[in-house]
Amino acid sequence: VPSPRALSTTLLPEDIELLRQTCWDFAENELKPIAGAVDRDSVYPGDAVKKMGEMGLMGMVAPEELGGAGMGYLAYAVAMEEISRGCATTGVVMSVNNSLYLGPLLMAGNQAQLEKWVAPYLDGDHVGCFCLSEPGNGSDAGAASTTAIDRGDKWELNGAKAWITNGYESEAAIVFATTDKAKKHKGISAFIVPKPTEGLSLGKKEDKLGIKGSSTCVINFDNCLIDKDCLLGELGQGFKIAMKTLDAGRIGVAGQALGIAQASLECAVAYSQQRHAFDQPISKMQTIQNKLADMECRIWAARLTNWHAAKLKDEGHNFTKEAAMAKLMASETATYCAHQAIQVLGGMGYVNDMPAERHYRDARITEIYEGTSEIQRLVIAGNLLKEMSM
Repeated sequence: VPSPRALSTTLLPEDIELLRQTCWDFAENELKPIAGAVDRDSVYPGDAVKKMGEMGLMGMVAPEELGGAGMGYLAYAVAMEEISRGCATTGVVMSVNNSLYLGPLLMAGNQAQLEKWVAPYLDGDHVGCFCLSEPGNGSDAGAASTTAIDRGDKWELNGAKAWITNGYESEAAIVFATTDKAKKHKGISAFIVPKPTEGLSLGKKEDKLGIKGSSTCVINFDNCLIDKDCLLGELGQGFKIAMKTLDAGRIGVAGQALGIAQASLECAVAYSQQRHAFDQPISKMQTIQNKLADMECRIWAARLTNWHAAKLKDEGHNFTKEAAMAKLMASETATYCAHQAIQVLGGMGYVNDMPAERHYRDARITEIYEGTSEIQRLVIAGNLLKEMSM
């Protein structure tokens, strides 16, 4: 598969295009060969994550003085797509560490917290996780039943967090817990919780449809005591930190979804050129060409929307609506392209001899985590109505 893509070399700054090419090469040579086994055996791609840490991909927006790459969200969006094109599992490990673990720390952490909880999590040796959802709430993130009680020199956490990506591999967690029930979402605070910690336990690894190489589990807190300096930001700022984190995280998930969509398209194109029917490659048939054309159009529309959202963030503008648009478009594009790729491959798309069925399974979660498609539409419409009524 040729690496350069039309437009990317003219639209991207030279340093980011070089990053894209580097990530493309890594995905082609290091990730695509292992992606099938990672999925089949539900194996964490630890060696690949370590190499990505050495490449600066596990702390892309962390400042250089802490050991990060010091790049922006446009670079992150581009890298996420190329990595996920090679292996969507590896992409989500990269996304969670960058967006959901490091993101809130870089946003609200003090200098001591940055040195203790950011610097060691940039090289791929250690990863973090993000604990917001609970068994009783998903989209209603403000209804946190996990509590944090001030015990003088400690905080005591009780409750459970659900659907935690990197739950088993992570060595620290950003946890959102209610510190003042009367204030509802304004009574939620954020905490940094080391793993392992007494009183913290992991539930079973979920047996998932896709993204199978990253662990997903419940994390339980039973009289879990953490130091007072583990409070992240100000008391009661947790919900605000979580929402801002998810805004930025959607750029990463959109990148992951685009990688899956691009991999699906490449799979469909390659097969259509090799498969013959009626004395010609099926790529010559108008029905197949229509599918490929629709896939390409949707991918570029979502890609350019994501790049736009990333640039807005990098330039300090409000990007909430655009990030939601990018996440919505990219995730639904991933599902669409994976579906169409299976149609192009026919029976071969339904068996694991080809990667099309894996792309189909991997794509589906991108419409759910870090805000469902339904939530993205609410965010987009809410912001649009505000803009239009000004």
